[in-house]
Amino acid sequence: MNTFSVLLAVLSVVTGICWIYDFFKKRPERIRRYKASAESAPALSKKERRKLLEPSGFIGQCASLFFIVLFVFLFRAFIIEPFRIPSGSMLPTLQSGDFIAVTKWSYGIRNPLTNDVLFRTGSPKRGDVVVFKYPEDTSVDYIKRVVGMPGDIVIYHDKQLYLIPAGSPEGTEPALISRSPKGSFVDESSAFAKEHFDVFEEQLGDVNHRIMINPNAPGFEQNFFRQRGAPLAAWKVPDDCYFVMGDNRDNSADSRYWGFVPYDNLIGKTVGVWLSFDFNRKNTDLLPSWIPSSVNFDRIGGLH
Repeated sequence: MNTFSVLLAVLSVVTGICWIYDFFKKRPERIRRYKASAESAPALSKKERRKLLEPSGFIGQCASLFFIVLFVFLFRAFIIEPFRIPSGSMLPTLQSGDFIAVTKWSYGIRNPLTNDVLFRTGSPKRGDVVVFKYPEDTSVDYIKRVVGMPGDIVIYHDKQLYLIPAGSPEGTEPALISRSPKGSFVDESSAFAKEHFDVFEEQLGDVNHRIMINPNAPGFEQNFFRQRGAPLAAWKVPDDCYFVMGDNRDNSADSRYWGFVPYDNLIGKTVGVWLSFDFNRKNTDLLPSWIPSSVNFDRIGGLH
């Protein structure tokens, strides 16, 4: 259940009831007062007389909010919903503090309260960055990149990604997903030591994007999700499901560890960053850590 959507739905109903009551009960009285003022107090200015038509009181103020609340509810439910990136699992594409815009119509029109699919409008493509309900706890929203499509065989070995696309003839050799070196990245946020990452440009379908690999991190293959009948670190994506991974390959809890994302869990497609904050503060700063330290204007726009 989407708590914020439920809250907006309740507010839409409450303010809508107030608007109906105000329109049919209070508005006729205001119109009579307005017309009477033109005769009994002709010296009143137009601005003063117009004020007689404005809703007043608690119900009137609630009624005046109805169309604003309804617009926000419908826009967020069916067009674009904002999300905040909470961690570094999608570095270098997205970083903690980014606020992303997610199109809600890309993969289906859904019930905004339950996320149930009302009707389909499309499906993810390989390389899409998607927001979805975490299969092991649907109250939590995750964001990852689609790597494997339904019917694909995905292999992740020695920090290299291999694919056998759905429909390939039996005996087809896994294809190594091409990537080219693009420098390095140093993460200084660790309290213990700086972490060094190799940055690569990877080609997934029609999408060219960057990933990070920590050459010093273990592979953790012993912790991978084991699919029945498949060898370790290899998975066949079931029908109507997707295999997703973070771009920060050694710091992402993704399909390698907990399995597949069903179509029904999808929320939408990430199309860009509309706001980005830094939250880096020193221990000596007076302001709390949840207050942004700066705005990253250079990150606003499409996916980086």
